[in-house]
Amino acid sequence: MKADEWLILATKNLASAGISTARLDAMILLEDATKLDRANLLAHPEHQLSTAQSKNLAKHLARRIQHEPLAYIRGHCEFFGRDFVVNSETLQPRPESETFINILKTLLVTNQSTTILDIGTGSGALAITASLEFSGCTVLATDISTKALKVARSNAKKLGAKVTFLNGNLLTPLSPIHFPIDIIMANLPYVPDQHIVNRAAMYEPKLAIYGGTDGLDIYRLFFHQIDILSKKPTVILTESMQSQHLALTNLAKAHGYDMKKSEGLVLYFRIDQT
Repeated sequence: MKADEWLILATKNLASAGISTARLDAMILLEDATKLDRANLLAHPEHQLSTAQSKNLAKHLARRIQHEPLAYIRGHCEFFGRDFVVNSETLQPRPESETFINILKTLLVTNQSTTILDIGTGSGALAITASLEFSGCTVLATDISTKALKVARSNAKKLGAKVTFLNGNLLTPLSPIHFPIDIIMANLPYVPDQHIVNRAAMYEPKLAIYGGTDGLDIYRLFFHQIDILSKKPTVILTESMQSQHLALTNLAKAHGYDMKKSEGLVLYFRIDQT
């Protein structure tokens, strides 16, 4: 089969399955299978697919038709201009979470000496990006999943980032560490248990998605752990549904933090200095 023939057929099949990005997804799968870039494929639609390429494409197309995330099929995705390995043990790094890094850029200079903690690091995208963007910072990251941490450590090694990864629930792995944390990035599970997620999200680890009846149970535990730290962090960045922002702001306020900025899904809290 020729490349353009496969592209037309795959796009039609994906669109029929309800994939809104059918043409783009088909093109990405074709690029991966042929190891040819988009410009080359478009310039040479007559490119003949090998038997091995056709089998690979059929397998990957069948997975995408079932709404399995493209990132899991490919085994990697981009975040803040860098390529991260991902699998079903980690969430896909989402473009909206780049807001965490953009807010850090308003708070820090490149070589500033600051200690940053990323809680629930998953693939390590936030922690690794912070380490690479702010070379003077000390970056720690925790996750309850040892399998997710294996992926995160692999990404850090591949990208040359210096991050200390710790296994445990939220802040509990920090108990033997005595230096203070300045900034916490807490992109914790926040989807209410009864909330209906899209089919793609059903492939992601439930431990990293659901947060109780109202979605904020993990945040309640997180802020309780903040209270018992000998020195509270100055800044906390969180992510949640916009419909949860008021409740999360009130929760943070009850633990001594004022909401300073809301940008998309991300909230920026600073410790109340009064």
